[in-house]
Amino acid sequence: MADDREFDLILFGATGFVGKLTARYLLGAAPADARIALAGRSVDKLTSVRTELGPDAANWALVVADSTDQGALNELAARTKVVVTTVGPYLRYGLPLVAACAEAGTHYADLTGEPLFIREAIDGYHDRAVETGAKIVNSCGFDSVPSDLSVYQLYRRSVEDNTGELTDTTLIAAFKGGVSGGTIDSGRAMMEAVAADSSKGKVLAHPYSLSPDKSMDPDVGRQSDQAWQRASDIDPSLDGWVSTFVMASHNTKIVRRTNGLLGWVYGKNFRYREVMNAGRSAAAPLVAAGIAGGVVAAMATGALLSRVSAGRKLLDRVLPKPGTGPSEEARESGWFTMKTYASTTSGAKYVATFAAQGDPGYQATAVLLGESGLSLAFDTAEQPELAGILTPASAMGDALTARLRAAGMTIDVERG
Repeated sequence: MADDREFDLILFGATGFVGKLTARYLLGAAPADARIALAGRSVDKLTSVRTELGPDAANWALVVADSTDQGALNELAARTKVVVTTVGPYLRYGLPLVAACAEAGTHYADLTGEPLFIREAIDGYHDRAVETGAKIVNSCGFDSVPSDLSVYQLYRRSVEDNTGELTDTTLIAAFKGGVSGGTIDSGRAMMEAVAADSSKGKVLAHPYSLSPDKSMDPDVGRQSDQAWQRASDIDPSLDGWVSTFVMASHNTKIVRRTNGLLGWVYGKNFRYREVMNAGRSAAAPLVAAGIAGGVVAAMATGALLSRVSAGRKLLDRVLPKPGTGPSEEARESGWFTMKTYASTTSGAKYVATFAAQGDPGYQATAVLLGESGLSLAFDTAEQPELAGILTPASAMGDALTARLRAAGMTIDVERG
C-alpha cells in the first residue's frame, strides 16, 4: 500500500455506542502522530463526538459518508490506510464498504458475527482484495479474536515444542456481560435472510461454510455446536458442567477458516468446538440443560417470528435497540476468561488462557477492535503476508497478540 494516504485510520460508525467507545480507546492508545478521522452520516453528530473526546481529538478530521452511498465509500477508502467499521448489521449495510476497500487496497476491520455476510464478502471480493493487497479482516471483537488468537497461539507453541499437529481442541467460555442491541440485530438480519432464502441456512449450519478450499476440509466427522456434558469429559482436571455457547457457531467457523488460510497448519485432524461454563453446583446439570435448550428455543422462535411482518414488529418492541448499551459502571464490572484445551498428535496437552476485564461486548470489544485497526495501520511488517477476506489470526497473528498483551489482556499457553 502506498504511504501517501491522507489518514492512517478512519473509524466508520463513530457516532454509535460501540463506535464512541472505540474512538475513546483510540484516543488513548494510538501514537501521538497518528492521523485519525471519524466517519458517519451526520456531520453534527460527528462534531459532537469529537467534542466529547476533548482537546486531544481536536485535529481529528470528520468524513461524512452513508453506508448506502458507494461513491462516498469509495472516496473514504481511497483516503486512508485502514477503515475500522462498527456499522451493522453488516449483512444489511456492510458489503459496499468491503467493495470499496477491496478495490482501493485499503485494510479493513469489523465486528461482524454474521457468517452469511462473510460468505458474501468472500464470494464477491476476496480475489480483488488479494490483487490489491487489502486485508479485509472480519470479526475483530469478542466475536472472534479470543477464539482465533487462542488457537493460533496453541499452534505456535506446539511448533515451538515440536509436539505435532493439533487434534481435539475445545474452548470453554466464562464471562460477565450483556448482549448488545447490535449483536441481536445482526442475528435478526441473518434470520430474515434465511427466511427469504432457505438455502442460506446451509451456511449457518455447515462447520466449514467459510472454508477457503472445501476440497481440503478436514474429514473428522460431525462437529456440533450444541453441548451438555461434564467438564471432565474435556479435561480430567475440570469439575462441573458445560453447555452450549451462543457464539460458538460463528467463532468455530472463523477458527476453521484461519486453519485453511494458513495452509491447514493446525492439522488435518484438527477438531474444534466451543462451550460455556455452567458451574459446579448441584444445580449445574439443570443450568447447563436450560442454557442448551434456551439457545435452541431462542433461535427457533426468532427464525419463526422473522418470517412474518407481525413477528418482526413484536421483536422490534421487545429486543434491545441497536446503538444502546450498559452504563460505564456495568461495562467496567464485566469480564471474560476463555480457556482452550488442546491435544496434539504426539499426545502433548496444552491450555491457552485469554482473559480481560471489562464487559466483553462493549468495553473489551472496543480494545480488541481498536488494537486490530492500529495493528493493520502500523504493524504490516510483522504480519503474515496474506491479503483478501481474512480472519484476525491469519491477518495479524503475533502482532495483534503482542498489542493486546500490552493493552492489559492475558494471552498465554501452558503445557499440561
